[in-house]
Amino acid sequence: MIRRREFITLLRGAAAWPIAARAQQPAMPVIGWLGTGWEDTASEQIQAFREGLSGVGFVVGKNVAIEYRWEEAQQDRMPALAADLVRRQAAVIIAYGGPRPARAAMSATSTIPIVFSAASDPVAAGLVASLNRPGGNVTGIYNLANELGTKQLELIREVVPAASTVALLVHSGTPGADLLPKDLQATVRSLGLHLVILSAGSERELEAVFASFTQQRPDALLIQADTFLSHWRIQIAAAAAQHAIPTIAGSHDFAAAGGLMTYATSPAEYYHQAGLYAGRILKGEKPANLPVVQATKFDFAINLKTAKALRLTVPPNLLAIADEVIE
Repeated sequence: MIRRREFITLLRGAAAWPIAARAQQPAMPVIGWLGTGWEDTASEQIQAFREGLSGVGFVVGKNVAIEYRWEEAQQDRMPALAADLVRRQAAVIIAYGGPRPARAAMSATSTIPIVFSAASDPVAAGLVASLNRPGGNVTGIYNLANELGTKQLELIREVVPAASTVALLVHSGTPGADLLPKDLQATVRSLGLHLVILSAGSERELEAVFASFTQQRPDALLIQADTFLSHWRIQIAAAAAQHAIPTIAGSHDFAAAGGLMTYATSPAEYYHQAGLYAGRILKGEKPANLPVVQATKFDFAINLKTAKALRLTVPPNLLAIADEVIE
């Protein structure tokens, strides 16, 4: 028979078991998200990323956490934000929005795995040794956004065949943004177009671009895929509409914001893949062994309300191939 004192001792020991068990459980891994721009420009990408994570068994809030750090148009903050995630002992860092966050993360750590998204060639940008064998602690997604200019130019010319002057709006904070890919240069020459490059890296500079529309009078406007420009998409679309300028953008959300057309890589596709990679890395795989994934899906959207306001007729062949038609 167990004496009363021994019984109480056993109860106390049993009550302590769950506490001890919890203390022995490993801490929930943290994914650090290091991003250019603002969170409002990345809601679809974040959702796709979380779905990719869940595909390999990681559910945010259940067995993994995400901490976000946003640059918010203050480029000098990026190194400090990267260093903060390293101090936080992030298990993986997602470098969102081009080469700058990837380089900041690479400068801050050579051991924590990094998964980037790159709009231009990541090998040429010095992020990886090769697409098939990235090497080091870095891999990622090559979304080809900067390679789509020729297709965008061809699409806008189908709607505005008489266009002779085309403007390209770029973010001045993106290194080499005004250096056109060779294929786009060749297309501009072959079509006999006059190309004007407009750049903005702040709200004030963007307002100056809007004011220049009166003097420049471009027949069409191409808009670079960029988180800063996406943040101001409603204002850009409104300014273009005010000056009756048809637009085509490299970010998928411009048509919904009032722009005429978008032709862009699918963020759902490549950020789902980024989530899969992050999950695989959390399970022990090495970034050096994960090839850089190139985007394969592209979204084409047309805003017919905007076309009507601009008194433009969209050819039936474009409507037939559009992934989304906004009426």
